[in-house]
Amino acid sequence: MGLLLVAAMLHATWNYWAKRAGGGLPFVFLTGLVICAAYVPAVAVYWFLKRPGLPWAGAAGVMFVSGALKTGYSLYLQRGYRAGDFSLIYPLARGTGPLLSTLAAVALLGERPPPAALAGGLVIIAGIFWLTGGTRWLGRGRAAAGASAGGEEAARMRGLAARYGVMSGVFIASYTLWDRHAVAGWLLPPLLYDAGTSFTQVALLTPFAWRRRAEVAREWREHRLNAFCVGLFSPASYVLVLTAMTFTPVSYVAPAREVSIIIGAFFGAKLLNEADARRRIVAAAVMAAGIALLVGGSR
Repeated sequence: MGLLLVAAMLHATWNYWAKRAGGGLPFVFLTGLVICAAYVPAVAVYWFLKRPGLPWAGAAGVMFVSGALKTGYSLYLQRGYRAGDFSLIYPLARGTGPLLSTLAAVALLGERPPPAALAGGLVIIAGIFWLTGGTRWLGRGRAAAGASAGGEEAARMRGLAARYGVMSGVFIASYTLWDRHAVAGWLLPPLLYDAGTSFTQVALLTPFAWRRRAEVAREWREHRLNAFCVGLFSPASYVLVLTAMTFTPVSYVAPAREVSIIIGAFFGAKLLNEADARRRIVAAAVMAAGIALLVGGSR
């Protein structure tokens, strides 16, 4: 359990540093380079010790799809962080991902989750509704009359940021379902698979980063510490989860990871001095409890 809590802290921390950078594609590209650099020695050691035999043609294809989905996730997440509060976007993206994954599994794969999992989904929806202030996240919750121009613009930006957060959750759900199929169906080692998707992300972004190389250079000068924190903490949190899975019941792993939602809401409220701190922290806790029900009830 200690490893999972550390993983949750690392996940919330790298997202906090991503929010602080406030970058777009150039920052995502730089963090991808750091992640790939971190993975090279790990993959080399793994390959030397295990000598895995991979179905390369199929493996390259599934890694490409996962890398493309994770690229979309990273770009939308950064857009959300530029447009809105961390304590809104991070819990929203993390909370909607598992919910949408379950809905997609029911609709596309014919899975039938038990009542506890369905109850967890409803709890997540309630937490999302509370987190976003109800219909305000769509920009329709304010009064039509008497609203100032500043209030109108703030409401519009909240709605835009929340939509980016939800889109990040859509990508999380998409690559979660795809990765589940890839790792289980193709029997790909998780370490090599995640490294392959990271290299794919960098390859996809390289042509765009080259055209914007002046922005990439400026981003490196101004936010290289952020890029290193994101690039190192992100794979580290993933490896800790994999390690915990070797001796911890899987039914404990996913719910424990979602403590990161509460940590993220706390970071936004206390470190970034964002508004609605108490409501967002409580709503994040409700969403984390819903995910625990959803995942635990599905096993």
